[in-house]
Amino acid sequence: MKNIIPFALLLTVALGCSQFKTVNNTDFEPPAAASDDLSGQYDISGINENGAGAYRGTLAITNRGDGYQFSWDTAGKKYDGVGVRTGNTVGVAFAAGDSGEGCGVVLYKIGADGTLDGKAGYWGNNNSETETAKRTKGSGLEGEYDVTGTNTAGQAYEGKLNVKKSGAGYTFSWSAGASFEGFGIRQGDTAAVGFGGDKCGFVSYELKPGGTLDGKWGGYGSKSVGTETAKKK
Repeated sequence: MKNIIPFALLLTVALGCSQFKTVNNTDFEPPAAASDDLSGQYDISGINENGAGAYRGTLAITNRGDGYQFSWDTAGKKYDGVGVRTGNTVGVAFAAGDSGEGCGVVLYKIGADGTLDGKAGYWGNNNSETETAKRTKGSGLEGEYDVTGTNTAGQAYEGKLNVKKSGAGYTFSWSAGASFEGFGIRQGDTAAVGFGGDKCGFVSYELKPGGTLDGKWGGYGSKSVGTETAKKK
């Protein structure tokens, strides 16, 4: 991704564009909800990384144009982030506190030939970004890629991407006008990557029938991942 400004873990606690506009939590302007909109209030339950204890809380999801705002409250601890959806998969990047400022997420669909088709979102920006990464070397998800895309301002960009297995997930290293890094996991034919530095974590949710979200989450360099289930009220 081009010109990215550089997601934190639930109960513990990584690319963004120079076009990223810093805004307050109330500066988003949500559009009308769609029939399959994720927006709403959820009850959550989960297990921390390394099985380090269970947690419960609430999650509010708000439609923000091309993406969503995710706001958690777990025993009085708040986390906030940005999410994008492709089909029944949702990728989220988040940070501790009531603002996910500086965090971004990219959700890739992995093609049969290894090509990555991505949709990215940045906290505080109602527009999404698209990216295609074509593998030139490697196998599986690991390897080197040529990247082309269109940023949130509608500007085209190109560059390189290197993906390497690391801990419980993968490190994504881009060189596209600037060098930056993210961390995420693969689930089936999708990969969700959070970026924005070590304060930013990621969640990869699968949308189940009835609107339940089943998620795996972690932070930069995670050796294991936590799990979370969000049930719509």
